[in-house]
Amino acid sequence: MDDQRVGIAVLTISDTRDAESDSSGAYLARAAEADGHRLAGKAIVPDDIDSIRAAVRRWAADPEVDVIISTGGTGLTGRDVTPEAVQPMFDKVIDGFAPVWHRVSYDGIGLSTLQSRACAGIIDHTFVFCLPGSNGAVRDGWTKVIGPQLDRSTRPCNFVEIMPRLSEQ
Repeated sequence: MDDQRVGIAVLTISDTRDAESDSSGAYLARAAEADGHRLAGKAIVPDDIDSIRAAVRRWAADPEVDVIISTGGTGLTGRDVTPEAVQPMFDKVIDGFAPVWHRVSYDGIGLSTLQSRACAGIIDHTFVFCLPGSNGAVRDGWTKVIGPQLDRSTRPCNFVEIMPRLSEQ
């Protein structure tokens, strides 16, 4: 990672989306690049624990990927398995992410935010954020939570300035 550009991989988790209909993943890719970051990868995998873990594991091991953002699979239905797939992989949980994301979400959709299990953590020195699949949730997640933390100018602190220290023992 150079001083400003963060390598971001976008993972869409869906049984129904493809490259043409993946508006949430496309938004994240565009927004990240518009904010000066580098798109290090983009993929769509089905709502399947093994498929999700394989994609996350591959990117977490890639030195070009600093951040993985997933969209989809965080709801309450039987096919929503993103947290079950990703949370056991976390080396550290970013405990503050879910409450902050839900606070932002509440402003837009009220109590419906209760239906999301958005989560975040660190896997092999890589930040991982799991967002719902809706366009509004992804937009709010990027513009109001993740994007500002990936901006070195955010004060009093931000994720970019601690990235080099994630591998400290």
